Amino acid sequence: MSAIRAGDLVEVRSKDEVLATLDEQGRLDGMPFMPQMFRYCGMRFKVYKSAHKTCDPIYSMASRRLPGGVHLNLRCNGEAHGGCQVGCLLFWKEAWLKPIGPDGKPVSNGAAALEPRNSTAVCTEEDVLAATRVHDTGDANDVRYVCQTTELPKFTTPLPWWSPRQYVEDYKSGNTTLKDMVRGAFYSVFVRYPTRLLPFRVIYNTFQALIGGKPSPVNWGHIPRGAPQPSSNLNLQPGDLVRIKSHAEILDTLGRRNKNRGLFFDVEMVPFCGNIFRVRTRLERFIDEKTGRMKSLKTPAVILEGVFCMSKFSKRRMYCPRGLHSWWREVWLERVSESDVAETGERVCAVKELQARMRNLDAPVAAE
Repeated sequence: MSAIRAGDLVEVRSKDEVLATLDEQGRLDGMPFMPQMFRYCGMRFKVYKSAHKTCDPIYSMASRRLPGGVHLNLRCNGEAHGGCQVGCLLFWKEAWLKPIGPDGKPVSNGAAALEPRNSTAVCTEEDVLAATRVHDTGDANDVRYVCQTTELPKFTTPLPWWSPRQYVEDYKSGNTTLKDMVRGAFYSVFVRYPTRLLPFRVIYNTFQALIGGKPSPVNWGHIPRGAPQPSSNLNLQPGDLVRIKSHAEILDTLGRRNKNRGLFFDVEMVPFCGNIFRVRTRLERFIDEKTGRMKSLKTPAVILEGVFCMSKFSKRRMYCPRGLHSWWREVWLERVSESDVAETGERVCAVKELQARMRNLDAPVAAE
């Protein structure tokens, strides 16, 4: 069980202390410490989630076990990786953090496992930067990037979805509540695993209606195989306001495998439908997790502020804390003006509350 829980206050160790934990490739237990993380050294943050488990974005999207992992709600800005715009949540090893006690001082007693492992650093900041790129062909323009995501299978191990220990740790770490776990179990029994058995979904939807909940988010696109799929180019830019269309409208843009021009509409995106959000990024550059090569999308997509995978409906990775940003086709969105927002205060308030909660965790905490 991790020594650090969600909501705990921690201090990122100094640069020298971090370097003392790393090998010659800038890694600890196979996990890279990335150059953009150095800026946080010496700063204090609240723990967003325990990263005792995560998901595999490269091969299966199934759960992976990660000992001693933590998320601080700090995201990669891509500056050391060719300007990648995905904004992955950074992983932190407990060895890179100091727990802070109620008195505002670092906790030392019983925290031997959190101390740096090397008395003398064998890695430099330059080594960490150099480890982010590989030139396999000798061509300076042919770059393969290395980051925590591309290396994730190397510092994690498979975690079967049915293993009960992970769910106990989900609760004890503060990652989720007992109420959410009961709801998740009910959903899994009646929807997630018997996905195509209509009677089970009818039971689930009926119960949800009785308690004022939402119906099953599992459904399939309406466009027949081989038929053209619609697209839209709204030329959305960071800061623009958009309303996500209803789930029913989005299903009209999807093929039977829930894709629009190759981009998958994930079940975790359904709860955000109908709400108003601000554009965070127009996605133009991203690293292919399998190859490490920089790629771009043929059809535009955007990332929205405060919209990420909650992992409440996903098969084989329930309660994954990784919080991957969702990618949105512009055909799934519609522009909203500032005046429109002023007239829909209830929806905007819900978005602001979500963003405020996240800002409270990612803002540095002033030292006493």
